[in-house]
Amino acid sequence: MFDIIPMKGGLGTVEGFYCDGVNCGMREGEQPDLAYIRSATPCDITATFTTNRFQAAPIKHYQRYEKGFQTDFFLINAKNANAMTGERGIRDIDTIFEAIGEKIELTNPVMSSTGVIGYPLPTEKIIDGFEKFDLDARNSARAAEAIMTTDRFPKELAFEVTLEDGSSFHIAGICKGAGMINPAMATMLCFIVTDADIPAAEMDLLLRESVDTSFNTISVDGDTSTNDSVFLLASRESGSYDREAFRTALDMLTHRLAMMILEDGEGANKVVAFEVSGAATKADAIKASKTLSNSLLVKTALFGEDPNWGRIASTIGASGITCDETRLVIRYEDLIVYSSDYPVLDAQREAKAAEIMKRHSYKIRCDIGVGEASHTSYGCDLSYDYVKINADYRT
Repeated sequence: MFDIIPMKGGLGTVEGFYCDGVNCGMREGEQPDLAYIRSATPCDITATFTTNRFQAAPIKHYQRYEKGFQTDFFLINAKNANAMTGERGIRDIDTIFEAIGEKIELTNPVMSSTGVIGYPLPTEKIIDGFEKFDLDARNSARAAEAIMTTDRFPKELAFEVTLEDGSSFHIAGICKGAGMINPAMATMLCFIVTDADIPAAEMDLLLRESVDTSFNTISVDGDTSTNDSVFLLASRESGSYDREAFRTALDMLTHRLAMMILEDGEGANKVVAFEVSGAATKADAIKASKTLSNSLLVKTALFGEDPNWGRIASTIGASGITCDETRLVIRYEDLIVYSSDYPVLDAQREAKAAEIMKRHSYKIRCDIGVGEASHTSYGCDLSYDYVKINADYRT
């Protein structure tokens, strides 16, 4: 038995970690654009990265460390992705850490970046910005704000987990993401820290499993960026750990953060679950569900609150999975909008379906009727604001 209790304070609730966010001049005004996360002692780290073939320089820099390395310092900047910058992008990271290393002792420092692709990092601004940090701060809110790009709100979450023997540990995370979100290591940055005494050998597997059921199930626009990363760092300072309790807390954390990203989808007004059941195989269920969450026609129908089940059926058929229209059943929540027994959406059911689609969140359930496999993906609508935001992203 164990209890999981939400905590205020984000990363600052976790023993052994410090964080802050400052403005180093990449943004106009006072909004922070540079953040750090540091641990009092070197800690284990694991990560999952984008499937984009053009991985950004910070990811390549991370991958140059030996497997199983430890770190005690993380630097994150907004406004500049440091992607498609070649070897210079990696050298710029080394230059930054060499300069910072003259001021504090660093163990295998890691960097992460988000912003516009194709421009060199403003290394001098970042190095000068380091001087503004309070290295003893636990200011998770400022750190979460610093990593935002087109996000409408900062995203942070923390839990305290109490075990049956009375011991406890903490787990917390901050993330950013609103656009270029696709279920292929969704476009985002996420930093998770814990003081659980988790064995290093279990960190990688648990993180990957958790990402697969959270961040890899959401889609805003079907685009996968160059910088997508999820990191898990463990200080072990609590001395407490239980595998099932940790797995549950990690899954709760990643799922809720993923839903925050989806809710913050650029211009999004709706958060919709696409539940596919009765598929011939798990692969088919995943494929159909993700195709629905990515479909522009489906997304625009969500925005227009149009109960046009034909777009749902057409998208399932186009996904290439094994299916049969005589066995397919489509429901909006519990309301059947299509089946072989109800092929025509009468006025009464259409009115009920339209009411469901006015909600901020709801579920579209598709029973393929040919097997036992199921999967749920999550998507949002596509609005006019999405086009406006991305048409002038660099400005």
